[in-house]
Amino acid sequence: MPDWPDSPPMSSDHDDAMSELFASAPMYEAVTGDMRVCVQVFWLPEQSEPDEDMYCWVYRIRIENGGTAPIQLKERTWQITDGAGRTEYVHGEGVVGEQPVIRPQNGFDYTSGVSLTTAGGFMRGSYQMWNVNSGKRFDITIPPFSLDSPFQFRQIH
Repeated sequence: MPDWPDSPPMSSDHDDAMSELFASAPMYEAVTGDMRVCVQVFWLPEQSEPDEDMYCWVYRIRIENGGTAPIQLKERTWQITDGAGRTEYVHGEGVVGEQPVIRPQNGFDYTSGVSLTTAGGFMRGSYQMWNVNSGKRFDITIPPFSLDSPFQFRQIH
């Protein structure tokens, strides 16, 4: 599952459109130590082809550093489970081509996407982080979140 980076520098109109898109999307949240991960997900009907068993979602993630040291996101690990119970594991460096350093009391946002051959599923995962000051590595949780579409029989909440 590749991360889908945002296009070159986004315009204010694009930011406004993305904010409006996600305004009604549910928020999933996990806190690990001083780190908080928030996820919002939105089904993309215009990119999905239900007749061809292709369903697409976009998700926005915010990672907040509530601590006192700068923290760098080094790697990501995803567990993606479709509506038939098939699970795919994805591991890679950084997110959307970056390994961002998140300063204390700040956050990092990115948008990515996923497609499945079933009308629903869910994702969960973790980020491997690095404390820039101490050199300590640690994992933080990405909360499980539901991939819902109008074509599934039941939604995961």
